[in-house]
Amino acid sequence: MARYMVTSALPYANGPIHAGHLAGAYLPADIFVRYLRLREEDVIYICGTDEHGTPITFRALKEGKSAREIVDRYHENIKTAFARAKISFDYFGRTELPVHYNLSQDFFLKALENGHLVKKVTKQAYCKHDKKFLPDRYVIGTCPYCGAEEQRGDQCEACGRPLTPEILVNPRCNICKNPITFKDSTHYYIKMQDFQEKLSKWVENNEHWKPNVRNTVLGWIEEGLEERAITRDLDWGIPVPLEDEDMKGKVLYVWFEAPIGYISITIEYFKHIGKEDEWKKYWLADYDGQETKVIHFIGKDNVPFHAIFWPAFLMSYGKFRDKNGEFEWLLPYDIPANEYLKLEGKKFSTSRDWAIWVHDFLDEFPADYLRYYLTAIMPETRDSDFNFKDFKARINEELVNILGNFVHRALTFVNRYFDGKVPERGELDELDRQAFEEIEKAFEEVGDLISKYRFKDALKRVMALAAFGNRYFDHQQPWKTAETDKQRTATTVNVSLQIVKALGILIEPFLPDAGEKIWHLLNLEELKKWEFTEIPPGHRVRKAEIPFRKVTDEDIIWFIVTHIARGNPENAWELLRKYYRMDEVIRVTLKKFGIKRKNEAMAILESIYE
Repeated sequence: MARYMVTSALPYANGPIHAGHLAGAYLPADIFVRYLRLREEDVIYICGTDEHGTPITFRALKEGKSAREIVDRYHENIKTAFARAKISFDYFGRTELPVHYNLSQDFFLKALENGHLVKKVTKQAYCKHDKKFLPDRYVIGTCPYCGAEEQRGDQCEACGRPLTPEILVNPRCNICKNPITFKDSTHYYIKMQDFQEKLSKWVENNEHWKPNVRNTVLGWIEEGLEERAITRDLDWGIPVPLEDEDMKGKVLYVWFEAPIGYISITIEYFKHIGKEDEWKKYWLADYDGQETKVIHFIGKDNVPFHAIFWPAFLMSYGKFRDKNGEFEWLLPYDIPANEYLKLEGKKFSTSRDWAIWVHDFLDEFPADYLRYYLTAIMPETRDSDFNFKDFKARINEELVNILGNFVHRALTFVNRYFDGKVPERGELDELDRQAFEEIEKAFEEVGDLISKYRFKDALKRVMALAAFGNRYFDHQQPWKTAETDKQRTATTVNVSLQIVKALGILIEPFLPDAGEKIWHLLNLEELKKWEFTEIPPGHRVRKAEIPFRKVTDEDIIWFIVTHIARGNPENAWELLRKYYRMDEVIRVTLKKFGIKRKNEAMAILESIYE
């Protein structure tokens, strides 16, 4: 049996996370990991903040703060948001730690020692106005491949192709907006051509990858891999570990050292729990004779870095040596990348504040509502869209009316007619037997879909069992048989409660709070496992509670007015006018704020409708 090392892309510690981030790399990984844990698999889920590179220094420059202040603030902000969204990392670390510095510098030195690095004097982007070399992200221009404007010098957000400032059309400084020049600077480059053949064969052999990921990567490799710089002219980052005048004041390129963070954070995790050498089992091939599958959950913008550059960095190191021998680094087993999530038809934009910020959303709605909706629309093979009308409809018509309604009906009847105790059932009819067949099929099919990263379909299958439960209940009509056939009623209620228990397990990877709520209502203390065992007759359950409340238009108006409008009133106006009349927005806002806060409410409304 294989063990699993699961990671999600390290988020930059330069700002909060939004729903697009969550749907891309974190929620799918969490669903997958929670499923593996229910199966009692050996799995570790690692993540942490990426705390170097230009996104951090650019934010620090804009706010007049130090890079350290920025990463400290957003490490905690991001960590808290993930916890509130019920993302269940085994360890959430950071790259601004000595263990990461040491390991990253070791990777650099090993690649140099193995002849995979070359020192070159090249023309680097330079701003005469600001008198400084400009990292890739400090340069903007037009993509030479697709023509998209205002693209950064590291990657085109429109077509996903890796870029460099040299190939941008009309390159400009992203600080002062003036045209840039190019000036000589010495840097180390990794000879990607050294790994082209090996990478091509490796990707070709990974037939289990998502077709959109595998085909894209093979296309890039076939075009030919070129040398790529792995050092940068920056004053924030991991110093190049050489006593070389040419490298003075230079740091390792963030996309060289950031993925090494997966390993360094794992090392930190095992050190934290007092098992310092255990990390080797999860990152070194055949370290103890057991197979380990390394799975990186990412968004599609990270595909080239994880499927081409990161494996090349691992290859460039050569073999890791310790007292037990020499071992190859494990290459990724799978890289299930998701496409983009849009907001009301437009791409999320942090610079324009066109986003659903996770911490804001969770101030107004339960984590399960966000998790349910993002799973239902997850951009697994194509871009998808966060739409407030659709959000309300799916929560109310699916989560509340199907799952919540069935759970509540079953608990209500066992309390009303059997004093809260699971009744002994009588002889099963055809529909009763079908119910148990449906439970068995659901466990098999949901598990299979999750293992194939088809999370949308897996959630649909769980909800299909809940819908079956409602149909079963309606067909058996226990409200009628309660007066005429006590045994038939007992059988219906018993079978219904067995379905509820199955749902409490099946829903757990997707909606952990709902899974716990169902377990609580059923008064179960047993450890959840990905298998079905019946609740015995005589077991006492708790009083029925309504598991979920409906989302109202007032809820959505309140969220947009109190969160989105405070960040960008124009965005709030665009969202509100799509669904609501101005008088309705004013009525709800004044009602919610109340008399004492009327002036505050009016100020926000005026900013929206000025």
